[in-house]
Amino acid sequence: MPFVTELTRRLGIRVPVVQGGMMHVGTADLASAVSNAGGLGIITALIFPTPAALRAEIQRCRTLTAAPFGVNLTLLPAMVPPDYGAYAQAAIDEGVRIVETAGNSPGPVIAQLKRAGVTVLHKCTSIRHAQSAVKLGVDFLSIDGFECAGHVGESDITNFILLGRARQTLGVPFIASGGFADGWGLAAALVLGACGVNMGTRFMATVEAPIHRRIKDEIVRARETDTTLLLRRWRNTSRLYKNKVALEALRVEQESKTGDFSEVAALVSGKRGKEVFVNGDPEYGVWTTGQVIGLIHDIPTCDALVKRIEAEAETALRERLSLFTPEAKL
Repeated sequence: MPFVTELTRRLGIRVPVVQGGMMHVGTADLASAVSNAGGLGIITALIFPTPAALRAEIQRCRTLTAAPFGVNLTLLPAMVPPDYGAYAQAAIDEGVRIVETAGNSPGPVIAQLKRAGVTVLHKCTSIRHAQSAVKLGVDFLSIDGFECAGHVGESDITNFILLGRARQTLGVPFIASGGFADGWGLAAALVLGACGVNMGTRFMATVEAPIHRRIKDEIVRARETDTTLLLRRWRNTSRLYKNKVALEALRVEQESKTGDFSEVAALVSGKRGKEVFVNGDPEYGVWTTGQVIGLIHDIPTCDALVKRIEAEAETALRERLSLFTPEAKL
């Protein structure tokens, strides 16, 4: 039985599952596979070196799916920041109707997208930031718990509390993000008030994910304890796979007398992280993954995964509803 939530209604998707934007992973190949499966696939804009390259990838995605898909645009601190407005305009010009935003000072980009009639999903790691995003006019909030991969924020609040607070305080629909891999998680998120879930790490371990098979096997092998937090000293805390490079960077971060980021810069290089997905060596550089790796035990196609999530969520909700027995009237 299809799920009907605010997310499925407004985005035109069948299953309330969003594939979050992921560096080096969110290409048209993965996005189209997720969208064809009934979820919302997402192309990660900043994988591509120029807005023109993003436009070409959007065009390629349209040759692979007729279903809705979106683009992720994450605004992060950088010595030479990308032209975020140009990337947003590339998505607008190509007729993309759904954009996932995240990161710092998103106001100008969100305003640009909203003027063009784009539906904006904004990812936040705290209720305070979510409330600010509501004022900017976003359509959906993606509430990212401390369990998540990548940038976890600085407040360390897990999803049980964050989603409860979102239900209590936010005036726009929200998606649960961080720690989701199966239909039981989707069912739990819906009961807590979310209108769907966002999954990143789970979609890395799929047939269509454009990363080396050995990295997918490593995700399946790993446990929920196999992540670590880096860069807290610089208030840019990130959850990464706990390999030798990440642990060396953590040692330097904790022992540094100067607190100079340059001491860890080479260890946390994005170029080395990208190469991990190409050469299949999980120890070569740092790469992001969430605690949800402990729940991932296979490498299905996106179609099989989304169908399984849908069936599991329906089963979970029906079984739990059966626990409720109204008292007999006297």
